[in-house]
Amino acid sequence: MAKNVKKSESKATIYEIVKYPDPVLAKKGEPITVFDKKLKTLVDDMFESMYEAQGIGLAAPQIGLSQRLTVIDVSFKKDPEQRIVLINPEIIEREGEQYEEEGCLSLPDIRDKVKRASWVKVRAQDADGKWFEIEGDELLARAFQHEIDHLDGVLFIDRISRLKKEMTVRRIKKLIKNGEW
Repeated sequence: MAKNVKKSESKATIYEIVKYPDPVLAKKGEPITVFDKKLKTLVDDMFESMYEAQGIGLAAPQIGLSQRLTVIDVSFKKDPEQRIVLINPEIIEREGEQYEEEGCLSLPDIRDKVKRASWVKVRAQDADGKWFEIEGDELLARAFQHEIDHLDGVLFIDRISRLKKEMTVRRIKKLIKNGEW
C-alpha cells in the first residue's frame, strides 16, 4: 500500500516519498500485468508527486509500491513531450561512461558521484501495455539507469565506494536518531 497520500488542488493524489532505509526500496518490483484506468491514474499521480517533490524521476517503490513502473521528466514540466512512462523496463543496450553527481528523492540532501553509461536504449511498455524502445544520453541516460535501479531494489548509494556508503549510512542513522530524517 502506498504511504501517506494527500489530494492536491488538481485532484491528483500526491504520494509521500518513501525514505531510505524503508525495506520497499531494497526489493525488486513486481511486473505490471494489468493496464487499466487505475494504472493511468497512478501514472498521473506519480508525475504530480514527482513535481511536488522537485524531482525529475520517480519509481513506484519510492511511493511504497513494489511495482516495475517509473516516470521521468528531465525538463521538469517545461516540455510535456518529455514526460516518459516506463513500465516493466529493461536496459537492452548501453555505451560509454559518465561520472556525475546524483541525488535521490528517497535520500534527501544526499549527493555523490556515480559512474553510469553515457547512452542507453531501454525497452519498456507504456500505460496501454504497448512495447516500445527509447534511447537517451547524458542526463536522460542517467535518469533511466537511476530509476530502473530503483525497480531492481538498488539505490545510487549502492553504486558508490563501500567507505562512502558506510559514511552516508552512519550520517542517515544519526539523522534518524535525532528525529531529522
